[in-house]
Amino acid sequence: MYQNGGKTRSHMSLFVLLEVCAIIGGMHEEQVADERDISRFKSSKKNNFLGILLALILAAGSFVSGLQMDSLISKDTQSASLFSFFNNPAITSASENPDLTQFWKVWNLLDEKFIAASSTSSLSAEDKINGAIEGMVATYGDPYTVFLPPVESAAFAEDISGNFSGIGMEVGIRDNMVTVIAPLPETPAERAGLISGDIITRINDVSTEGMRIDEAVKMIRGEKGTEVKLSIYREGDTEIRELTVVRDTIAIPTVVTEMVDDVFVLRLYSFNALAEMKTQEALREYVESGAKSMVLDLRGNPGGYLQSAVAIASYFLPTGKVVVREHYGENDEEKLYRSQGRTLREFTPKELVVLIDGGSASASEILAGALKEHGVAVLIGQDTFGKGSVQELIPLPDGSSVKITVARWLTPNGLSISDGGLAPDIKITRTPEDRVNEVDPQQDAAIRHIKGEEVASE
Repeated sequence: MYQNGGKTRSHMSLFVLLEVCAIIGGMHEEQVADERDISRFKSSKKNNFLGILLALILAAGSFVSGLQMDSLISKDTQSASLFSFFNNPAITSASENPDLTQFWKVWNLLDEKFIAASSTSSLSAEDKINGAIEGMVATYGDPYTVFLPPVESAAFAEDISGNFSGIGMEVGIRDNMVTVIAPLPETPAERAGLISGDIITRINDVSTEGMRIDEAVKMIRGEKGTEVKLSIYREGDTEIRELTVVRDTIAIPTVVTEMVDDVFVLRLYSFNALAEMKTQEALREYVESGAKSMVLDLRGNPGGYLQSAVAIASYFLPTGKVVVREHYGENDEEKLYRSQGRTLREFTPKELVVLIDGGSASASEILAGALKEHGVAVLIGQDTFGKGSVQELIPLPDGSSVKITVARWLTPNGLSISDGGLAPDIKITRTPEDRVNEVDPQQDAAIRHIKGEEVASE
């Protein structure tokens, strides 16, 4: 989740809508043996999480090594903007009083000596400054803290608005590998057969080993109607899968409802700006349906606005109940977000089951955790993603922005969401074969539990 900078903070999950691809004209799939990749990805599964990054389809600009200051700097780079940037009072008054001489020497050496291998285009001073800032931000080692140059900053705003062009899936970094968190429903990514946990080993024949998430996003995203080739390793496979998918314009859905065996099923796909209104409409539909129990499906929901999660929780929890704790590092400062006790006539589900999986992140984990810990709901499915940090999005004068991790989320009982996510009360796995065959053992288990049948955890 993240916050907008300024007096009014708006939280939103860093969910990757890693652009989706529409399969216009079909999808080509073949399997190509690659023993080196297979062994590498199998061995990596033994490692613990080294870092998880839900990337929105931002794509921070390419890092450019360079910038320097010293008597050798060329006159054409001695602009007022450059010197004002590096003579910031906050820097010059710092106790370290850093020496930027070497920095400017490298800047000048690059200007004098660098020859591009495949291009004659030159970088502007602005490009190099942005590259330097990006490198500085990267030294903090936090995948959620990033600098967004103007173009990427605008793309970020476009993506979270709910419409973008791509292939339609959330991606992240797990065990240092570009990994599918969840394909969005009714998108080319889903139709291509991509599932949560798939590892993207190559994009357009370029290896993703060591690739930053923004670089991967940049390569996958593209104009509607164009193709992207993905090499996929799936756990248990002995060969790499090759998929070619056609990009399309993606509209992110919010809510879908249906009745299954007299149980009302509400699927919430995103905590976007429309989520509360759409959920309220769905709850009215629930009341009118005459159903007595509900399944709230948060699988594959990467999150969204914190306000939406708190507002939706308020329909299920009494006024004043804690929905989530926002914990700041300094002095153990903590802010509590409480239920507003929103009422809807006759909305009193007898049984409530929340479905979760590895694609449930951020705001989804906040809502699921609050409903579980207050004894309102039973969680069924698989462990959630574990995205529990707060980012503040701060716009900068030139149209760029910086996203900084400023806090972390804790459940009402103090459980850190980032520490492995939420575990279900009843673990039920949905396999790739189940998806292909349109079988849903998790939803079936939820219905059986509501009906009073015994459901064993795996």
